[in-house]
Amino acid sequence: MSTTQTLISVLKAELKAAGLTYAALAQQLGLAESSVKRMFARGDMSLSRVDDICRVLRIDYAELSRKVADAAPQRLLLTLEQEAAVVADRRLLLVAICVLSQWSAEQIVATYRLTEAECVACLVRLDKLGVIVLRAGNRYSLQVAKTLRWRPDGPVMQYFRTEVVGDYFEGGFDGEGELLMLVHGQIGRSLALQFNERLQRVAQDFAQQHRADQTLPADQKRAYTVLLGMRSWLFGAFRDLKRCPDGPTMAGAA
Repeated sequence: MSTTQTLISVLKAELKAAGLTYAALAQQLGLAESSVKRMFARGDMSLSRVDDICRVLRIDYAELSRKVADAAPQRLLLTLEQEAAVVADRRLLLVAICVLSQWSAEQIVATYRLTEAECVACLVRLDKLGVIVLRAGNRYSLQVAKTLRWRPDGPVMQYFRTEVVGDYFEGGFDGEGELLMLVHGQIGRSLALQFNERLQRVAQDFAQQHRADQTLPADQKRAYTVLLGMRSWLFGAFRDLKRCPDGPTMAGAA
């Protein structure tokens, strides 16, 4: 389904939820009912017309964009070439992380030392890479899922291991809403996959809550980063103490 088709589907769902018919919408827009039907059938409407419909529905464009993003099928992985391009420029990587959090260009420029031109240039590059679709007024829609997974041995995770891990774990994890747990245990092989699925659901819940809370005032929000991991692993300091190299090890999850 294309982005335009997804937009039309979301608008139809919003009209239905609001109890608005095409006739009622046409009256609010000052158009003929046939024109509104044709507009929805063809998927042919300008951004200004979308804004008009949003005003009738009493939702803002940002909220509509989030609903379209939630409804659209999105990629969970980038190619190696896409990852390499993103991580090669720290400004581009910064903007990529911001758009995954669905920040506006104005928010990015207000928060970081980027000029508007530099921010827009990064958005254009992300559009060319297929991460977003850039629209008029520096608006965009994500082409990847909020829970995008970086390739385990790809360029971004390599950067993460060398540049980010130490900085992340340096904190005490004792602030408001912070938590660090390290749990070891031995479980059935089949159950490991089930725990993986549960961890993925936690990540999805966090991403969905992030989207839902975008409408909150800035003083009611705080940035958090959730790091989930699970692997069959034995702490390096213990490896030479193990009697049987091929025997069972502790399973680590964080």
